[in-house]
Formats: sequence, structure tokens, C-alpha cells
Amino acid sequence: MKKTAEVIIIGGGVNGCAAAYYMARRGLTDVIVLEGSDSIGHGGSSRNGGGVRQSGRDVRELTYCMWGIQNLWPGLSEELGVDVEYSQTGNLRLGKTEAHMKKLQQLADNARSCGLDVRMIDGKEVKELNPYLSEEVIGASWCPTDGHANPMLTTLAYYKRALELGVQFVKGAKVIKLRKMQGRARQVVTEDGTVFEADQILLVAGYESRAIARTVGIDIPMTTYFEEALVTEMQPHMFDMMLGTADADFYGHQCKHGSFVFGSECGLEEATDQSLTDLKTSSLTISAGSRAIMRYIPALKDAKLVRSWGGWLDMSIDRVPIMGKVTEVPGLILACGFTGHGFGTAPAVGYMLAQMAVGEETVVDLSALRYDRFVSDR
Repeated sequence: MKKTAEVIIIGGGVNGCAAAYYMARRGLTDVIVLEGSDSIGHGGSSRNGGGVRQSGRDVRELTYCMWGIQNLWPGLSEELGVDVEYSQTGNLRLGKTEAHMKKLQQLADNARSCGLDVRMIDGKEVKELNPYLSEEVIGASWCPTDGHANPMLTTLAYYKRALELGVQFVKGAKVIKLRKMQGRARQVVTEDGTVFEADQILLVAGYESRAIARTVGIDIPMTTYFEEALVTEMQPHMFDMMLGTADADFYGHQCKHGSFVFGSECGLEEATDQSLTDLKTSSLTISAGSRAIMRYIPALKDAKLVRSWGGWLDMSIDRVPIMGKVTEVPGLILACGFTGHGFGTAPAVGYMLAQMAVGEETVVDLSALRYDRFVSDR
């Protein structure tokens, strides 16, 4: 096993695999990816609802999200040689009250300021777009260029192509610390004592990035959050767009084979005290999500649930990702804190991380995502 490289990527999720692929595509194949678990995409990359959306995002991440949807997602299946099930069929974010509509209006205004095609529609137009929704829906924001894709297929497609181009992946390599040499991040130490060395280290390990970065004096304000999803039995084809709500009590879509996949919340997730290795779902969240889904999509009231799953999110304190080079620790690049909506931006993120690794300017200005943007408000 090779232990030195030009770049070491810590984390074998969709962002790490995408970065490895885009590096290799640029000719930078001397890359090692270290994954702490025994499988690729074991964390949030395989435990999300597959949304590829621009609407509802903070303006600081919207610009690169839009760039990825315009330039990478449409041709991704062809480029990677795997059908990632990308569908650009729009996103309805639903509201039932005037307070909901006010919230959606503000999000839409923010998005339009960045050039996104998103508009507010009334209940009549909502029903025209999707007749299966409740009569209680009084309006929504509508973004026709949003969509969804299959998270696991996308992650494994990037992994497969990076492997084919010469990137080395090491699974079961849990990283515990970094070491500096002459002021630069240089070495990566795994739990079994193995030392890897590289000119540049890309830290994209979800919440575990916080503890790893601390070993070289960098603290990233993040918390954990346990997100859950459920899958219904196969249903007749109903609609293709992604759905969400103003209160974010569920989101989801119908898959090609007919099942619905929904992410949901009960409001108590931040109080979850289970360990990071505990992935069992909660009856509270599944039941709360099911009630919300039935209130918005009455046609699904008799649909049976076939399974559920959960996973840990790396929740940034301001709900916006941390991404970029670390001035105080040359050689270290951070990409974490994606707060549960990092899948849809993964192609753009991976592309720009590869740009950083080869010394290019990123296609979109990421200065607003620097790790040192956090300051005390007291």
C-alpha cells in the first residue's frame, strides 16, 4: 500500500470521491483517499433524499450550486458511465399559512437576486402542477430547474471512475490526527498508527472533520444532527417533481421504480444523544414525518412503509458549508459542514476542490465560505 501522494483526501463520501475524480481528470492521479469505514459513501452520502436543488439555499452557496446544475449535472451520467438517475423536473416548496408564504417569499427573493428562476405561485397553480396535493396548500415557491438524483449511485459512480483513472482508495482507515512539518500540514495518522504523507491534505470527513482539524489548531463550529428518511412501497406514477415545505417537516420525491423517498423531522433531533456509530431510526421522527406527508399528499395515506434509515449530518453553526484553504495551516483544505444539503452541490464542490489542489482559481468565488468567518456575537 502506497503511503505518500501529492494529495490525500480524508473522507470517501460523495464530495471526496467527486474531488478525487476531478483531480484525476485533470491529470493529478497521485491521490490517496482514506475512508474510515469499510464502505464508500457510508455516511451522509448514502443517507439523504437525493435532492438536487437551488431553491431554499443561502445565497452564499447558491452561486456554486447553480453553476453545478448548469454545467455538470445534465451530462453527469454520460460522463461517469453510470445512470445516476438525475431528473430536472422542478421543486415545489409548499405553504399552508400566510406565515409559510412570507417565509417562502423571502427565500424566493433572495434566490432571484442571484439570478435563479424561482417564483411564487398560488394554490390553483400548485394543483395544476401537482393534482395529488392537499386543498389546504395555498401556495408554493416553484423552481423548474431543481431536481433529484440517486445519492448512492452518484457516489459509487465517482468512486468507480476515480479508481479507473488511478486514484488509490484505502477503506477502514480511520484518521485520528494530522501532523505539521515545517509549518505545513503534511502527515495523516490513522487509528492503527499508519502514517500517510502528502503535499496537500483535503479534509472532507463530515462531522469527524472537526476533531481532525483540531489536531492542528483549527476549530470548526459544527454540531451533529441525526436525519432520517423513509421509503414507501411502490405506487402508481403520480408526479416527478421534488417536494418540500416551508416548515421543512418533510421533503422527497417519487423514484423511477415507483417508491417514494421522504426525509422528515419531528423537531427533537438536536436532542438525540445516541453515539455516532448508532444509526437506528426513531419512532417519533418516522411517525411525525408520516403525519406531515399525509397532510400534504392525502393520496399516500394508505401507502405502506417498507423501510427507514438515518444518518449523521455535520451541521454548520450558521447552516452554511465551510470550504477553502486554511491560511494558518498551509497544505490543508477544508470542505465540511454541509448541513444535510451537500449532495446536490457535490459535483460543483468536487470540481472546485480539484481546482484548489492544482492551484487554479475556483469557477465561483468561495471567500464567503472561509472557515474563519465565524466571530463571537457577544
